[in-house]
Amino acid sequence: MQMKQISYSTTGTCSKIINITLDGDVIRDVQFVGGCPGNTYGIATLVRGMKVDDVISRFSGISCGIKSTSCPDQLAHALRAAKQQPEL
Repeated sequence: MQMKQISYSTTGTCSKIINITLDGDVIRDVQFVGGCPGNTYGIATLVRGMKVDDVISRFSGISCGIKSTSCPDQLAHALRAAKQQPEL
């Protein structure tokens, strides 16, 4: 498998961009640009080494306060978008 890097522009969250490195269907690295540093670093550390579909199923639909989305939910959106690209 080849490494794939994607950059996803978020909507509805304090973080603005999520940079993701995938090795096939395994997450190798995640970096959030913006957002709550401790929370986004925790999310990135948690998902490292996980399969894309596992993260999508666990993080989809999580809200943040009164917002209808969150950084974890936006990560799930980004991973769904990555799956639409060839090679995954």
